Amino acid sequence: MGRNYFGTDGIRGRTNAGVMTAATAMKVGQAAGTRFLRGSHKHRVVIGKDTRLSGYMLENALVAGFTSVGMDVVLTGPLPTPAIAMLTRELRADVGVMISASHNPYEDNGIKLFGPDGFKLSDADELAIEAMLSEDLPLAPAAQIGRARRIEDARGRYIHAVKAALPHDVRLDGLKIVVDCANGAAYQVAPSAIWELGAEVVAVGVAPNGTNINDKCGSTHLDLIKETVVASGADIGIALDGDADRLIVVDEKGQTVDGDQIMALIGSQLAARGELRGGGIVATVMSNLGLERFLAGQGLDLIRAKVGDRYVLEAMKAGGYNVGGEQSGHMILLDHATTGDGTIAALQVLAALVKNGKRASELLHLFDPVPQLLKNVRFSEGKPLDDQRVQAVIAEAEAQLAGRGRLVIRPSGTEPVIRVMAEGDDAGEVEAVVDAICTAVKEAASA
Repeated sequence: MGRNYFGTDGIRGRTNAGVMTAATAMKVGQAAGTRFLRGSHKHRVVIGKDTRLSGYMLENALVAGFTSVGMDVVLTGPLPTPAIAMLTRELRADVGVMISASHNPYEDNGIKLFGPDGFKLSDADELAIEAMLSEDLPLAPAAQIGRARRIEDARGRYIHAVKAALPHDVRLDGLKIVVDCANGAAYQVAPSAIWELGAEVVAVGVAPNGTNINDKCGSTHLDLIKETVVASGADIGIALDGDADRLIVVDEKGQTVDGDQIMALIGSQLAARGELRGGGIVATVMSNLGLERFLAGQGLDLIRAKVGDRYVLEAMKAGGYNVGGEQSGHMILLDHATTGDGTIAALQVLAALVKNGKRASELLHLFDPVPQLLKNVRFSEGKPLDDQRVQAVIAEAEAQLAGRGRLVIRPSGTEPVIRVMAEGDDAGEVEAVVDAICTAVKEAASA
């Protein structure tokens, strides 16, 4: 069956429009609860959220859904997505829920689901839940309706886990670090964890008001952290997104260090210590050709998965890899977490900074990326990529780049957008190829 609700990262959309309503959230709670009512024990779900205004509405609707089918609910309040994955496993819950639309603006929200092992749900589980959303599900008898409670130690549990991911022989004393939490889920825990490890912390994006999440701050809007790093004379900047599963670094000069460079650093550092499993790392089709060439020079492989951290994780588990991620900043380090964790990834970068004794600008730019250009084309309806004229332009571009670069074209899994990316050693050729395809897609979408 097709997917009407779940995309590449749970369910996501504009709140009070389309699928992202309180009614849908309650039904998701009932369906996911029913799916994970297994065995005779008292069942439990952990629910966390980021700082969006709509989080209150969706949280209450999910509580109603889960309790109505007999599940007890544990509420954490605002916490990063990886914290909910961790707590689901630690508290022996049957399912975990994160209410977040990640890096999207506050008007959007989403529902991410985790199984009892702390990993995101499989395709089979998502499809089963999707099918149940159109069914009348059996409700619990009155005496078996679930209870809901808030726990007070969730933040402390996560901070402890984050700190444990830093090598025991490393402290951050003497480092001045700017931490941008995007006015999102990590606004309390990330600065606290890094400060407790000895650093001087300059925290920005830590005043959420329900509508300012990802607003001109965080990993997708870097002007604030770049300016703050340079103005404060900081050693490095750590930029997270709204649910803190994504990391972008800024060096002391205000230069961006993207996910590809972060993966190159973490992968090569682990390889040098004999701790990199699988003989390489897992990235996506969007990662730069420069990363692939750098790893090859280290005798390491780059395995490419489809875009989306769930597909990266699938490839990691299948091949026995412990490092994977995306150019956009999702970093999955299976030695420490079951899903992307921006703060834990940041600590690996900071540990390398301490151990090597170099400036961030000297350590974090390990390869020169080949020219790469990504453009998005928004459309209202239809399937522009099926148009014969678009396919002809794409075929011509592939022939032009053959042997000298790569072309990746894909529809977004969360919004009506076609993403067009090309890379190669000739920047002019790359730009011409991308523009030609984008023009063709726009014309097909408006026809």
